[in-house]
Amino acid sequence: MSSERAGRVAIAGASGFVGRALVEAIAKERDVIALARQTKRKAAADGVEWRACDLFNLREAERALAGAEVAVYLVHSMMPSARLTQGRFDDLDLICADNFARAAATNGVRHIVYLGGLLPPGSTELSLHLRSRLEVEQALGSRGIPLTTLRAGLIIGAGGSSFGMMSRLVGRLPFMLGPRWTQSSSQPIALHDAVALLVHAIARPDLAGRAYDIGGPDVLSYADMLRLTGAAMGKRTRVVTLPIDTVKLSLLWVSVITGASQELVRPLVESLRHDMVATDGLVFQKEVGLEAAPLGDALERAMREEKATREDKAQQGEEAPAERRTTTKADRRVCSVQRLPLPAGRDATWVAEEYVRWLPRFMRPLLRVVTDSERTCRFYVWPLAEPLLVLRFQSDRSAPDRQLFFVTEGLLVGASSSARARLEFRNALEGSCVLAAIHDFVPRLPWFIYKYTQALVHLFVMRSFGRHLAKEPAA
Repeated sequence: MSSERAGRVAIAGASGFVGRALVEAIAKERDVIALARQTKRKAAADGVEWRACDLFNLREAERALAGAEVAVYLVHSMMPSARLTQGRFDDLDLICADNFARAAATNGVRHIVYLGGLLPPGSTELSLHLRSRLEVEQALGSRGIPLTTLRAGLIIGAGGSSFGMMSRLVGRLPFMLGPRWTQSSSQPIALHDAVALLVHAIARPDLAGRAYDIGGPDVLSYADMLRLTGAAMGKRTRVVTLPIDTVKLSLLWVSVITGASQELVRPLVESLRHDMVATDGLVFQKEVGLEAAPLGDALERAMREEKATREDKAQQGEEAPAERRTTTKADRRVCSVQRLPLPAGRDATWVAEEYVRWLPRFMRPLLRVVTDSERTCRFYVWPLAEPLLVLRFQSDRSAPDRQLFFVTEGLLVGASSSARARLEFRNALEGSCVLAAIHDFVPRLPWFIYKYTQALVHLFVMRSFGRHLAKEPAA
């Protein structure tokens, strides 16, 4: 039977609320490789193979996409499974998307489909969240694989973060004083409609090469969305908009009332100042022939499905599933990602060579750094004879646009039972910047000492190196 099915589809973010629905829809017609960070509790299903994948690890991404013909990217605001993370969420998202694109190219993937975010018309000052969505789109298309991007605003469905926050706000506050952003326009789309459009995009690689806006038939303010959510819940919700626009106050208000983490709420709130509406005439939906559901219908369906899920779990004596960061005190790994300027005409090879040249000068007199012709770097502190750290360049895993060093030994290196600790420099966004990243490093120092000493020193060194690169001339 499987031999008659079309080529396999790999879905990154398959455990998310859009991913779960898409896996179910695609598996009816094609074999699916469902990618998630944790797969131990994933139920087996016909045509679905679950593969564990940490997108911060290029080698894992390459193994995960083996055998895929089409790859779907549904990942947003990805956080590493590390006890300490240094880096902005947009840089973390960028390195994951870059790994996915590189792995897709290595495996001969023919088509990538990405669910991104609507962009406000005529705006050049995007929020960090929306700018990150656009950068992910650019990274996924940077390896020459045909890319289809569907740009959506709020997706309304059971288990979705946006719907969950709105329903909790309405359920707990019958009367709300909202900031100015509650009058911004939005064009939400129902989950089942977004999934139908993704299915069509997967089946039509001939439509790749551009981004398409998708949305429901209703364009309305966030205040009106809250009122409609209240109506779907059988409540009367009043929203009064005040002439204030403070992100910090909105962040605190939404986080406290809904119980959602500030990590989740912040990028959403920062984007609400934009009007999020389709601007291309919904040409993709017209091509598909999809008549999207009105918001009221989408809300009522989401309510019914969430209630059914709660009742089913209650009967089985289980809690509703939740995808959380798998970080414990026993997991002492560190992830640090910094975006550095890249002089025009330069690449990651030049950056790595410059780092090896610059480092010994910069670290004097605090540390003595010894380098050799193989780009091995050894860090010493007087009067110890054994190195604190040793970085060994890996030529077999490096390329002009990505340079890799393994952290192999030293007094500051703790034992690791997982992936090897590594430092890398990689070109990103078509060479407009370089990402410097530490992955899977396990410190030997006690955690509270490491956090306020070695970790801060590394961040200081990388930021100083970034300032050095900014002064370097173009090639």
